Amino acid sequence: MIALSFVEGFLLGLGAAVPLGPINILIMNEAVKRYKNGVLIGLGAMSADMLYLLFIVFGLISFVNQPIVLDALSIFGGSFLIYLAYLIFKNKDAKIQTPQETIKHPKNSTLYLKGFTLTLINPYTIGFWLSASGYVAAKELDTFFTIFGMLGAILLWITVMPYLVHKAKHKISQNVSYWISVISAFLLFGFGIMMFINLLAF
Repeated sequence: MIALSFVEGFLLGLGAAVPLGPINILIMNEAVKRYKNGVLIGLGAMSADMLYLLFIVFGLISFVNQPIVLDALSIFGGSFLIYLAYLIFKNKDAKIQTPQETIKHPKNSTLYLKGFTLTLINPYTIGFWLSASGYVAAKELDTFFTIFGMLGAILLWITVMPYLVHKAKHKISQNVSYWISVISAFLLFGFGIMMFINLLAF
């Protein structure tokens, strides 16, 4: 049961971490500039995931899973995504081959908080972890080892994925970098607008 719980948790963790969403777009966009930047955003997102997992374990998720709270999260989440899209679009012409020592990098705490905030105020995060907790309960998996597997998968993803992106940056031309930023900004803007649309639809 322990091994099964870990494996099931690992797969659930990949299900949370791998799909293309706002966090992965942000991680990739930052990892092109600097590997550590992408990891810090990922660690922030993972911290928010851990917070929601704690809410579930201690039965506090019901206080968050309320219409008024979810609506507020949609408003803040949509606004934050649109703001991030603006920042990325604004810096779309940034030179990717500029020597690292001449680049003014964001503070570590700023990058961490970006990942943490974006995940925390995303209502879809709550929905995913509620679904995951229902799945774990239905299969009677060991809670500790399932969570351990989830966090292991997320940690693996947020360290390996930005590493691969960063290592590939030397093969990316300035023109390609420009379009990566434009597309990233467009996708984040789209995610933000979808939050507002979903808010108005219900």
